Amino acid sequence: MKLVPLSDRVVLQQVEAEETTKSGIILSSAAQEKPQEAKVLAVGPGGIVDGKEVKMQVKVGQKVIYSKYAGTEVKLDGETYIVVRESDILAIVED
Repeated sequence: MKLVPLSDRVVLQQVEAEETTKSGIILSSAAQEKPQEAKVLAVGPGGIVDGKEVKMQVKVGQKVIYSKYAGTEVKLDGETYIVVRESDILAIVED
């Protein structure tokens, strides 16, 4: 099964949370902060949203930072995805 976003929506998959701190302390899953970094898996076509034309600026495969409480979690085939509006994406992470 495949998720195909509509309008200005983007499908993201979170990157794994850090399991150790910089000093080497191992964190339990309860102490790990939910990462705000994700990989873009699918991008909607854009179009007219709220009377304004939206051109999508993110592309499949990019890593992005998104708002902490943005989007809707979707579980599909045992995987968890987040569907957000493009306006909830704050930055593109470049290597």
